[in-house]
Amino acid sequence: MNICVRGGCRIFQKVMKYGMYLMPWRTPEVIEGEDGLIRLAEKLKEEAYHCVLVVTDKNLAEIGLHLELTDVLEMYEVPYVLYADTIPNPTISNIEEALALYKEAQCEAIVAIGGGSAMDCGKVVGARAAKPHQPVRKMKGILKIHKKTPPFYAIPTTAGTGSETTLAAVITDEKTRHKYPINDFPLIPDYAVLDAELTRRLPRQITATTGMDVLTHAVEAYIGNSNTKKTTEQAKCAVRLVFDYLYRAYKDGDDMEARGFMQEASFQAGAAFTRAYVGNVHAMAHALGGAYRVPHGLANAVILPYVLDYYGKAVYKKLSELADVAGIALEENSEEENAKLFIAKIRELNRKMNIPEKISGIREKDIPVLAVWASQEANPLYPVPVIFGRKDFRTLYRQIMEEKK
Repeated sequence: MNICVRGGCRIFQKVMKYGMYLMPWRTPEVIEGEDGLIRLAEKLKEEAYHCVLVVTDKNLAEIGLHLELTDVLEMYEVPYVLYADTIPNPTISNIEEALALYKEAQCEAIVAIGGGSAMDCGKVVGARAAKPHQPVRKMKGILKIHKKTPPFYAIPTTAGTGSETTLAAVITDEKTRHKYPINDFPLIPDYAVLDAELTRRLPRQITATTGMDVLTHAVEAYIGNSNTKKTTEQAKCAVRLVFDYLYRAYKDGDDMEARGFMQEASFQAGAAFTRAYVGNVHAMAHALGGAYRVPHGLANAVILPYVLDYYGKAVYKKLSELADVAGIALEENSEEENAKLFIAKIRELNRKMNIPEKISGIREKDIPVLAVWASQEANPLYPVPVIFGRKDFRTLYRQIMEEKK
């Protein structure tokens, strides 16, 4: 990437950073605790909606976790219809199917229960309901909705995406296999229900990869160039909690203290990156999710240490600060040494949780288009420490691809 293009990216990012102070920021109202679903049902009953669309995903529906919500809705006589066909990396088809159900039942609000896929699906259904003549493909990017969406209630069952507090939704175009974010303020949920008990039944590997997703959000927000005082503190809080509690939650799924703190970490990291942005790790991960349906948390977990290494001295100071936050910095170390120690600890945490060092299934012939997608997402929007061109992305994809035996 030539110097003029890089300069243009930096100008755009600077304008966005200061322009964000003029934007209608808000945070969801949080319903927290073991009686969260009951209090949510009471709220929905009070609003007297004609009908509510409940969005969940196939995996959650198979184990019946959504029944904890629908049983409470039935107890409080809240009318609802259920869309339970959301897939990981939700597609435009998912959006349109759920929207048809929303319209048919004359719904007036949306409740999403699940991980990021269910919440992102629900968000974009709301956007389509508000703007029925604007297709999902035309919502790609930033500030393309700018219209009030139906009331949205988010119930995370993973400690990972932070979608319950962000202005982002990530959708896959199944025709092109292109996965991309949609970012606008109406997508911020109105309510977020944080009940750690809902994460108790998560399989170990999902606990691990969604937890590393939290860490990626926090680290990318912290090392970027669009932080505020508040997002800096939120990111540091999330990093500290992940290093203290993720492995505990992974080892013992019934450790509800650890699960509760991981849910808090997810919320804090989500709040940080929705204002300070993510970065090149996410751009790469989204391309992999669209092309190969690689789970988002897994992709982030694998890619994160490679990208941090690639940034080099540009991130030594900030990573050294995060090493101190995580309680792993050594006084006798230089900034560079503590930064590299932080990256090493990320790799160690991945190994302890059986997260692979490489991504299987990446094909050499696909790398050029993956690099294009990653570059298009990252530039000029993400205020990253080092702007990557397509050549950089191609190099990194080759570093993370699993060699054929």
